[in-house]
Amino acid sequence: MVSPLLAKAQATGREIVHVTPERAGWTHVGFRAIRLAEGETEALETGTRELCIVVLSGKVDVTVAGVRYTKLGTRSSVFDQVSPAAVYVPAGHAVQISGLAEGAEIGLCTAPAGANPQARAVKVLDPASMRRSVRGKGSNTRYICDILPHDDPTAAHLLVVEVLTPAGHSSSYPPHKHDLEQPPLETQLEETYYHRLNPPQGFAFQRVYTDDRSLDEACSVEDHDVVMVPRGYHPVVAPHGYDLYYLNVMAGPKRFWVFKNDPAHEWMLAPQ
Repeated sequence: MVSPLLAKAQATGREIVHVTPERAGWTHVGFRAIRLAEGETEALETGTRELCIVVLSGKVDVTVAGVRYTKLGTRSSVFDQVSPAAVYVPAGHAVQISGLAEGAEIGLCTAPAGANPQARAVKVLDPASMRRSVRGKGSNTRYICDILPHDDPTAAHLLVVEVLTPAGHSSSYPPHKHDLEQPPLETQLEETYYHRLNPPQGFAFQRVYTDDRSLDEACSVEDHDVVMVPRGYHPVVAPHGYDLYYLNVMAGPKRFWVFKNDPAHEWMLAPQ
């Protein structure tokens, strides 16, 4: 039985996976992943939402408000150790994305536009300026790229980050949550995980659970699947032999990421 928190991917075709706020049963986060072959075009309207276009692999041209941004894309695979190309688009814009040679995989990350969307501008996010870091140690080591972090004032609600977890490692671990608006201790953020596996026939595991276990779902994720995290702790494990990539989209009432660790597992953060 497939978990209600798991959005399964389509193996072929333009549409890979699509999570709307209505499907997830929440308010803020939307996520869609598409494939564009050479010469294919995706046209969309941002409406009342803000958008971050992430060029996961390949190259595209992006046209917004009559301005064409050409040959955006930095890598052939999400597993390349290179930050991605990305474009932020505020509410009220028509967008066209065109696939170039060899095609492309695109992540479309959305959230409500906020109270003053006209104050925001289209912005090409420079891969060279994206903050890259390492978290954890030992088999808990993973590699982070902040595409649109909470300390970047570009967006109103949207946060976007990608994580590469080596085979045999855990991630989003120790388990943490961000489902209560209690700053500075914790903030409320919905979240999606878009998973990729290398080699692609692999799988990984993600658990989503609350302190009282009123929510306790274990998901077996395959290449291109999305896990929705409405609340609770949400650790991930990559089995031996398969590297795991995921793209996180987060949004909530305030654009500030503060999490709380599961007290049962905080002991492992103590100095050795």
